[in-house]
Amino acid sequence: MSKADIGLIGLAVMGENLVLNMESHGYTVAVYNRTTQKVDDFINGRGKGKNIIGTRTVEELIENLKSPRKVMIMVKAGKPVDAVIDQLLPLLDKGDIIIDGGNSHFPDSIRRTKDLEEKGFLYIGTGVSGGEEGALKGPSIMPGGSPAAWEYVKPIFQSISAKVEDGSPCCDWVGEGGAGHFVKMVHNGIEYGDMQLICEAYQIMKELLGMNYEEMHDVFKQWNEGELDSYLIEITRDILAYKDEDGQPLVEKILDTAGQKGTGKWTGIASLEIGVPLTLIGEAVYARTLSAQKEDRVEASKILSGPKPKFEGDKKQFIEQLRQALYASKLVSYAQGYVLMKHAAKEYGWHLNYGGIALMWRGGCIIRSVFLGKIKEAFVKNPDLNNLLLDPFFKEKIENAQNAWRKVVSTAITNGIWIPAMSTAINYYDGYRTEKLPANLLQAQRDYFGAHTYERIDKPRGEFFHTNWTGRGGTTASSTYNV
Repeated sequence: MSKADIGLIGLAVMGENLVLNMESHGYTVAVYNRTTQKVDDFINGRGKGKNIIGTRTVEELIENLKSPRKVMIMVKAGKPVDAVIDQLLPLLDKGDIIIDGGNSHFPDSIRRTKDLEEKGFLYIGTGVSGGEEGALKGPSIMPGGSPAAWEYVKPIFQSISAKVEDGSPCCDWVGEGGAGHFVKMVHNGIEYGDMQLICEAYQIMKELLGMNYEEMHDVFKQWNEGELDSYLIEITRDILAYKDEDGQPLVEKILDTAGQKGTGKWTGIASLEIGVPLTLIGEAVYARTLSAQKEDRVEASKILSGPKPKFEGDKKQFIEQLRQALYASKLVSYAQGYVLMKHAAKEYGWHLNYGGIALMWRGGCIIRSVFLGKIKEAFVKNPDLNNLLLDPFFKEKIENAQNAWRKVVSTAITNGIWIPAMSTAINYYDGYRTEKLPANLLQAQRDYFGAHTYERIDKPRGEFFHTNWTGRGGTTASSTYNV
């Protein structure tokens, strides 16, 4: 057998399926796994009879690769990735390419790009989204790192990625350094937000409207045929219809404690470090952590009181209002995610194509939806768009949904229904459209107790003032503040 086009280390779910995807598109793949039994099982199982070379050592893997060698690492993020890179470096030649396809934290990808380029190697840190099925049939792939590496991996990545209606691949070069993993991280953060919003809609239907699972399934089925058409709405539709062995809805038997792998948390932390409000994704992360406090919540439910949900009105009309509220809230989540990417690009010197990112998310990934086509159009019309809420299409959409959105949020809160993401979405919208926020009072407070200074509306920006509020303070001011 001739040498392989690419090597892959790590035959877990994603790695295995990516190998089969590459092989099905005409590429020969060499594979290695630390537990070599996995290699044997794969070669004699799903990979039997295919153009896949099983290797039992890293040295053997490298020997079986065409030059420049391309090695894709699919292992747990963090130290395991660095350990594999350290193993590879003595065996590679200058110009060879290391690809990290796991969910690595973007600062690690920034560091690895710099370190490997200084040693004469090329590095790609790429997000891969779509789960098990996406990896096998066509994921969304978000590569960043060393620009010189792109031409060598582009044919492979674009051929195995998902395609949209016109055949465009859901994969393109994202940017330098850690840009690929940053964009994947934001994707995952938006995924957290989308999932939480859908869960809140479900909770409102169930607890406030008293709908059964068949009725909820029908609503999500209808929603998936309109402007909310998306993978997450689609799977929610299917989940609500799924019955356990006793004929009861399976989802009702699942413990209400959510897990997470950390990418949503990373997105929230990045927003705090860069100074961009990412309130909806932040609430979605906190919602998962609150759900994990199951025993505390069970105890609190016996002690703390609230209104008993009671719906009065037209149920059908309210479900339509709920659809609009979900759409408007979802828009805020994406708007916040895009603002974060825009500020991160300035911070790290990346050149991001925002319309291209929306296209990459149109297929293959977890947040894929028809909605993303409109986001791409918005950035094609105006590449310098500061916030999606200002795009004419989305401005009209959110204004049309505004009354319904407020009705749903106020009704849920009045009835004691927990909706952290939907309520923070409308609060962000109201804050963003407010010309004058009460931060003038906040700055006065900071100056009062800490001499932190303030700017004045009747003076040029950049001039700072301090007031001796009590008559007992001095004229010495603290350093100026950062917005």
